[in-house]
Amino acid sequence: MISRLNLLTTNMCVFNGSTVVPQRNYKVTVVGASGSVGQNLSMLLKMNKLVSHLALYDVKHKAHDVALDISHINTSATVNGYKGREQLPDALDRASVVVIPASIPRKPGMTQYELFRENANLIRDLTKSIARHCPDAIIAILTGPLNSLVPITSEVLKKEGVYDPRRVMGVTTLDVVRACTFIGEMNCIDPSMVSVPVIGGNSGLSVVPVLSQSNPPLDWCSMPDIQNLTFRIQEGDNEVVKAKGGGKPTLSMAFAASKFTTSVLRALDGEENIVECAYVQTGLDKPSYFAYPVLLGECGVERVIGAGPLNMFEAQLLRKAMPELLSNIRSGVIFATNYHS
Repeated sequence: MISRLNLLTTNMCVFNGSTVVPQRNYKVTVVGASGSVGQNLSMLLKMNKLVSHLALYDVKHKAHDVALDISHINTSATVNGYKGREQLPDALDRASVVVIPASIPRKPGMTQYELFRENANLIRDLTKSIARHCPDAIIAILTGPLNSLVPITSEVLKKEGVYDPRRVMGVTTLDVVRACTFIGEMNCIDPSMVSVPVIGGNSGLSVVPVLSQSNPPLDWCSMPDIQNLTFRIQEGDNEVVKAKGGGKPTLSMAFAASKFTTSVLRALDGEENIVECAYVQTGLDKPSYFAYPVLLGECGVERVIGAGPLNMFEAQLLRKAMPELLSNIRSGVIFATNYHS
């Protein structure tokens, strides 16, 4: 029997006329809170009314300073900072949601494999701590390469005996946010009124925008328009990197992570019909992990909705995506196989 999520219940009440309605609130832990994404994400979460306790953790940097700065924002969430491996258990204790933007920056001369190995080690060690200090928490992973690191998280949790596939999600929301933004620009409408699924993985060709299911429809778009829009969504990271002269998307990623975390919290709080795209275990042999629209509930992923029918262009994109995606998943599983608790 899977235990329910740990919830932090405050004594605060919401007054609705003469009725006092109890309000549930949740502890959210941000791992990597001192980074550019982590700081902006933490600020956005401080403004979330469902967050009662915000735990900001970083292994090396000054999460206490970030926590103090953010604590001056006049919202009700309590903020605490934690630094170093010895304080990680306190940061994780009783967390309902753990959001992980933490990553190792690429150093001069570092190969792609060396960068993968560093971030894989980071996720492995964090997952081990989560398994031991907040095994019922929902884990939302931003760290790349996401296609490989979500499988590592799952495999470590399996070895620790606390795996629940509903509670492990890779955050692909930025791909969806970009798609909605670009469609809004082309259609001269409010991007927040656009919805479109983005499936597959979270890098390059593995990102498959299902533009045929855009709402409002893109019936007015020519095939060259669709192709250009698809390419722009797939290369969104590189567009930002080139514009900034290096680095990576930080502000848009923080916004997307906050949006996803808010949806998770709303579902935890009992709100129904909350749907987000997320990279999750599919229950299939191939691919065993995939980004799909999922229905969120009180235990995380309540149901994988899937993508629906694809047109010929999207089916071709998916065929091109599969080799990279399957290779990424295999790399994560192989790495995790060599992990011993």
